Amino acid sequence: MNDTAATMGVEGRAPARWNQAAGLDLVLDELAYGVAVASAAGELLHANHAARHELGAERALWVQHGRLQAQSGGDARTLMDALAKAAGGRRSLVTLSAKRGAPLTLAAVPVGRADGTQGAQAALLFARPSVCESLMLCFFARSHSLTGAEENVLAILCQGYSAPQAARQLKVAVSTVRSHVRSLCAKTRSSGVRDLVSRVAMLPPVAPTLMAESRH
Repeated sequence: MNDTAATMGVEGRAPARWNQAAGLDLVLDELAYGVAVASAAGELLHANHAARHELGAERALWVQHGRLQAQSGGDARTLMDALAKAAGGRRSLVTLSAKRGAPLTLAAVPVGRADGTQGAQAALLFARPSVCESLMLCFFARSHSLTGAEENVLAILCQGYSAPQAARQLKVAVSTVRSHVRSLCAKTRSSGVRDLVSRVAMLPPVAPTLMAESRH
């Protein structure tokens, strides 16, 4: 088989071309994690949909005149120090205070130089808002044929609550929740609640339904 034949797809058709820049943007937009690229001076160069969602909320980090802004002077210095470290080839993990809700944790990592004159750029990887996003849990529930009640119990367990606490939230007997847990473990072949929650936490980080719908 020659090289040309080896690269042909089924029925002799050549494989579709991959538009790397546009294709990667689309892939990044499907992630539940925010991903942004910034210069060492704090100029925002690119952000995926999850990052734009967080920046638009203006909780801990936002954009003003094309540059990243933080809640306080101390947070701004922390952010700029992380960007400077990334420009020097070092990684760092920082946490920024928020106007509301939980603080925002970011990993700043170097991504190389744009050209011979510009400084190195940094990728900012945002922490995921929660262990169990709605769309990922829905995927998991469907793939294991979970009932609506089982999915509700699993969602509460993934937030760190115990079976008695889940029962109080759902206003059912603890025995009912424990029955759902046994069914969940059987259907997912999990050894217990810890194993079950761990499996959900390690699911692919697909963006929540709300974000996916807002792009169309």
